[in-house]
Amino acid sequence: MTLNVLAIVVLAAIAAGSLAYVLMFSKVEADKKAASRLARVKNAESDTIKARSARDRVQELSKRRKSVQDTLKELERKQAENTKKIANQPLKQRLPQTGFALSLTHFIIASTTLGLVFFCIGLIMGMSLLLAACVGFVAGVGLPRWIVNFMIKRRQGKFLIEFPNALDVMVRAIKSGLPLNDALRMIATDAQEPVKAEFRKVVDSQQLGISVPEACARMFSAMPLQEVNFFSIVITIQAQAGGNLSEALANLSKVLRERRKMRAKVSALSMEAKASAVIIGSLPFIVTLLVYITSPEYIGILFTDPRGHLILGLSGIWMSIGIFIMRQMINFDI
Repeated sequence: MTLNVLAIVVLAAIAAGSLAYVLMFSKVEADKKAASRLARVKNAESDTIKARSARDRVQELSKRRKSVQDTLKELERKQAENTKKIANQPLKQRLPQTGFALSLTHFIIASTTLGLVFFCIGLIMGMSLLLAACVGFVAGVGLPRWIVNFMIKRRQGKFLIEFPNALDVMVRAIKSGLPLNDALRMIATDAQEPVKAEFRKVVDSQQLGISVPEACARMFSAMPLQEVNFFSIVITIQAQAGGNLSEALANLSKVLRERRKMRAKVSALSMEAKASAVIIGSLPFIVTLLVYITSPEYIGILFTDPRGHLILGLSGIWMSIGIFIMRQMINFDI
């Protein structure tokens, strides 16, 4: 009897549950569909937000890239103008690049004095008046300019050696929290010459109200090197488009050191050709001097006879052409 009652209760419960499921099936299915639809809508909204944010980031990067490209084009145009101006720089603007307080008046006086000295030496050695005048003209015009160019190149070489170290100091200063102006002022105070003098000009320009990018761009006029141009471009792009300045300067310092290594490697590889050019170029002058010392009467006709003057002139022209061609063959631009 107890088992029959228990079975009837179980069957009644199953029947009631089945009836309730049949009656509530449509509502349960509707709730499931609504929950699924709501989940899809939420996922779609989330995907839309993600797509919109990604699209905004792409547009921002595109705008920034375009701004950097426009800045680079403007800098290239200004660089071409500055390069043209520097290539045609007058002597008055080149004299301060030697690092000495030389004025154009001092240069003219020194050139004139040197020309007169060599003119007198030529007359004492028995040269004709025309030949002595030519020697004095070459010594008074060519030799001082060669000395000025030599001093400029030597100062630029010292600058290239110290410039990467100054950039490393700037990188450490910026990473420690100092602004760019203080980093420039630190280089202008503690760096080695001639980097110290050039950065002091930048700091002085800032005190006159000139912006940092413009002051750095002016450094290229006083120190016409591609490395200085790279530095001014980095500062200008960072000021206009933003970015990690310390990382950019660190990369620039690495690039400058690699350029210096490459320049030294090329110089070492071309040293044999340079030595040959020097020997070949100086050999006629050495032989002429030795013959003049041992047999002055034998070679003296070159300096006294008009035909000898013609031979010397043509020989000088051909020697100049040969030296120029050899220089172009061993001169590599890095």
